[in-house]
Amino acid sequence: MNAKLLLKSIFIILVALLLVLMGMNNRSSVDFALRPLLKKAVKQPAALMYFSFFGIGFLTGTIMTAGTGKKGGGTRSARSDR
Repeated sequence: MNAKLLLKSIFIILVALLLVLMGMNNRSSVDFALRPLLKKAVKQPAALMYFSFFGIGFLTGTIMTAGTGKKGGGTRSARSDR
């Protein structure tokens, strides 16, 4: 098994555990106001706000890092020395 994949999996499990703990311990409602975009404040449970902010951040990170991998093939010459 790839060590990098194992570390990423452990990290995702820890973040999911953190989200579950936040959901269990933050049940009160909070107001979210974003005046330029929303006319009224949104009132939701704090755990739902945490989860939505995490989701937006995760998607942003995924989009920002998409396509940064190295492409195969390189610049090898087509000639063979055989």
